[in-house]
Amino acid sequence: MKADCILAFDTSAAQCAAALLCGDRVWLKIEAMDKGQAERLLPLLADLLAEAGVAWRDLAAIAVGTGPGNFTGVRISVAAARGLALGLGIPAIGVTRLEALAHGLPRPLTVIEDARRGEVYVQSFTDAGAGPARIAKPDDLGAVEVLQTGSGCAGLAEAMPLVQAMAQIAAGRLGSVQPRPAPFYLRGADAAPPSDPPPLILDLVAP
Repeated sequence: MKADCILAFDTSAAQCAAALLCGDRVWLKIEAMDKGQAERLLPLLADLLAEAGVAWRDLAAIAVGTGPGNFTGVRISVAAARGLALGLGIPAIGVTRLEALAHGLPRPLTVIEDARRGEVYVQSFTDAGAGPARIAKPDDLGAVEVLQTGSGCAGLAEAMPLVQAMAQIAAGRLGSVQPRPAPFYLRGADAAPPSDPPPLILDLVAP
């Protein structure tokens, strides 16, 4: 029985990515896709476990990417992680994309990740821990005098596939109390509320 195995997955970007960490061994499956992650995720996880010879009951924890990223993709993974953890009776541990980008790289480090619309996600990491994450305009950052990583800068390459980093981060948190995974959003939803006024509700009850 492989009780130290952690299954990690992430659909916050245009892909369906999974990693299985069992001790020092890692199995990966990463498939690029713009849509269809909801239908592909669980079969991909089952394929990964079968390839490694690991059963669902062998898992010690689920790790899930919580974003920031595609709103729908983040919700797909978080919902799947909560459901699997509940069904298997194991913890689900959320890991942000920014944490995963910083994992395995020297500190101090600033993650500057492209957030589109001319903005970037920014978070600093030191040996003492992580600073607050924020969203900013690149011109507002000024000179960043420490090492950098992320798609929003010409900095260090990631140390490993992000879904593998998520599994390793979760392994370090195993055994401590963790909140339920929740989407990590730094920007509001793209969907705008309807511009039409709400319908009038008439009281047809006779006096």
